[in-house]
Amino acid sequence: MTADPALEISTSLPTEIPAEFVDIYRGVSEVFPDQLDSTDGNDNLLARLQQAQRPLRVKLGIDPTGSEIHMGHSIPVRKLRAFQDAGHTAILLIGDFTAQIGDPTDRSEVRKQLSAAEVKANAETYIDQVRPILDFDTPGRLEIRYNSEWLADMDLSKMLSLLSTMTLGQMLAKEGFANRYEKGTPVYLHEFLYPLLQGYDSVALQSDVELGGTDQKFNIAVGRDLQRHFGLRPQFGMLLPLLLGTDGTQKMSKSLGNYVGLLEDPLSMYSKLEKTPDALILDYFTHLTNVSLGDLPENPRARQKLLATIVTGQFHGARAAEQAQQDALTLVAGQAQAAEAVAEFSLAEVGFPAKAFYLLGATPLCESSSEARRHIQNGAVKLDGQKVSDPNLMFESSDELLGKVLQIGKKKFVRLVE
Repeated sequence: MTADPALEISTSLPTEIPAEFVDIYRGVSEVFPDQLDSTDGNDNLLARLQQAQRPLRVKLGIDPTGSEIHMGHSIPVRKLRAFQDAGHTAILLIGDFTAQIGDPTDRSEVRKQLSAAEVKANAETYIDQVRPILDFDTPGRLEIRYNSEWLADMDLSKMLSLLSTMTLGQMLAKEGFANRYEKGTPVYLHEFLYPLLQGYDSVALQSDVELGGTDQKFNIAVGRDLQRHFGLRPQFGMLLPLLLGTDGTQKMSKSLGNYVGLLEDPLSMYSKLEKTPDALILDYFTHLTNVSLGDLPENPRARQKLLATIVTGQFHGARAAEQAQQDALTLVAGQAQAAEAVAEFSLAEVGFPAKAFYLLGATPLCESSSEARRHIQNGAVKLDGQKVSDPNLMFESSDELLGKVLQIGKKKFVRLVE
């Protein structure tokens, strides 16, 4: 048994966890079914793990509805790695077919349907982004599958068989559907297919365990029901928490700007994580690292720096993480030219002469020129350590900007190059 607080997220987990399973249970919100006093491997995951005569098949489905994965998405991927390290088979399922429908979970309105070309383009980026997390090298440890393999050619008779396993009342019990229905917001029939098709993935893959966020319990439970319907042993569901973003208040989301992306350069990743709010630091260590919470330094600032260094090192290597830490200190000290690991932005994309707000809006630091103008007016923008206070400051040519570092606050930087 371990006293690590990272194992005390949920009271529905075993009170005594053998050392070889500690990483599997770390930070888990819920496992279901959860008859903890049972020795039956059908209703107690720990018993299933201890009794397993073969590697368990552990499924994580990712719908490529966007091109970038953030740290919140990495939590179940890291759990998939924990199962790999314990000797089990990880199944990374790319939902290239279901992404064209879109998961209606936690949606107040219908999702925009993506084309097959959009889904394919997004899917191509996903595997590279999770490569630093998963074991791609050990034979038998990883399967990468696409659910179009079995869903694209599903005939109408199989579809009717799936539809016959659920009632309208059961489907409307799903919180998002119920809320929309009560408010008179349209719920389209194709949305009802999503949990059924996603559940059928578990049938096709014969998964023993499915991982997902706490918002995925309904979908994972549908997978259990369908496995039972098709004569298979039902999978366990393992639910993981949804990570709060860097603002400390809302779920991490690219649209809210409170995210840390897996594709971010070392300096940007380090700088964001180094500012992790004190209230979130234990959660971030629990879900984004393997560090024992009992070994953390007492000083809050030291904890922030340690977190930023460890996580940045996981994606970019220890040397890049150390350089990012040095560059962050340099930039805060106002010595922008001395910083090395700053992402570059080509001024060839900007038409000159250009006003400051337009220049800033053209970089990846802002979503729009109007956002750039607000940042300048709020005093958050610096050029080589000097505050830019006039949104209409005119730059006649790129020559006066080459090599300089443009930054917003203490987390976002680009070096201006040709």
